[in-house]
Amino acid sequence: MSTADPAGAPEASPWVLRFVPLIRAGGRVLDLACGRGRHTLVLARSGLKVVAVDRDAAALAQCAAHEKLLADLEDGPWPLAGRRFDAVVVTNYLHRPLFPRLLDALEDEGLLIYETFAHGNGALGRPANPDFLLEPGELLKLSRGLRVLAYEDGYVEQPRPAMVQRICAVQTRALADTRRYKL
Repeated sequence: MSTADPAGAPEASPWVLRFVPLIRAGGRVLDLACGRGRHTLVLARSGLKVVAVDRDAAALAQCAAHEKLLADLEDGPWPLAGRRFDAVVVTNYLHRPLFPRLLDALEDEGLLIYETFAHGNGALGRPANPDFLLEPGELLKLSRGLRVLAYEDGYVEQPRPAMVQRICAVQTRALADTRRYKL
C-alpha cells in the first residue's frame, strides 16, 4: 500500500507506520499539526477515527479526517479541552507548552507517537532555530509519566538528512497489562 496521497503529499513517516498497528482497533486518533494529512490518510485507511488539527485552512481542507479543526495551537485556545484519544500523532512540529495537554489528551493505554527535529539539525538544513529543535533527551523528559515503548535520538538520511528525536510511549494511568504492545 502506498503511503502517499493522490495529491502528491510526502510519504508517511516509517516511525508512525511502525506503531499504527498498536492503536486500539477503531480508536480515536488526534493528528496534531497535520498539514495536508499524510498521516491522517494512513490512519483513516487503518479504520481509525481521525481528528486532524492545523492552522492552515488550505492544507486542512486536503485531509481525509473524520473531523477537521482549524486552530492556532500556539496563540489560540486549546481546541480539544476535555477530549481524549487512543493515540496522538505529531510529526515535524514542536511547541513545548502543548506537551501537558497532549499527555492529558491520551486515554488510558493511549499511544503518543511523536517525531520531530533535534539539536544539530541546523547544520543539515531547516529548521535551524533552537526553539524548534529538541535538546538531547528532551523528548523523553517531555513524555515523563508515560511508558516508553521505543525512542530514538540521532541522525537519519530519509526522507532527507536530519537530526531527529522520536518516541512511541503509552499512557499508564491505569495500565495493567503491557503484552498487547508487543514490538
